[in-house]
Amino acid sequence: LDAVKVEYYGNLVPLSQVANVNTPDAKTISIQPWEKTMLQAIEKGIIISNLGFNPSNDGSVIRVVLPPLTEERRKDIVKKVKSEAENAKITIRNLRKDANENIKRLQKEGLPEDEAKTAETNVQKTIDLHIKKVDELSAAKEAEIMQI
Repeated sequence: LDAVKVEYYGNLVPLSQVANVNTPDAKTISIQPWEKTMLQAIEKGIIISNLGFNPSNDGSVIRVVLPPLTEERRKDIVKKVKSEAENAKITIRNLRKDANENIKRLQKEGLPEDEAKTAETNVQKTIDLHIKKVDELSAAKEAEIMQI
């Protein structure tokens, strides 16, 4: 529910700033607003967020029962995992580019060429290791999500 924004005195604020969010069990989210007047706004925010949840308001607490994952929803989540993994790899590659630029700069300032090559090799090994780790984590998460 991190993406849920709630109108609070004319401003949109994150749900966590106006209520306690708890998970009494694996399939239920309980939202207890700090002000009872916020119940309607929180309920509206959850519906507008388009997460596919149907909140139920009992007058003091809003409960959201998580629906079972459908095949379509699982595929959407896997797409999101792949997208986040790709973003992580792009960030890692940008770090490699920055490190290599720093090595080139140091080389111009007098760093011996053999030390520069060693540094570039070490940077590449580190980058390869972290990209492999991202791929492993992504594959494991995809398998976990698609498991019924």
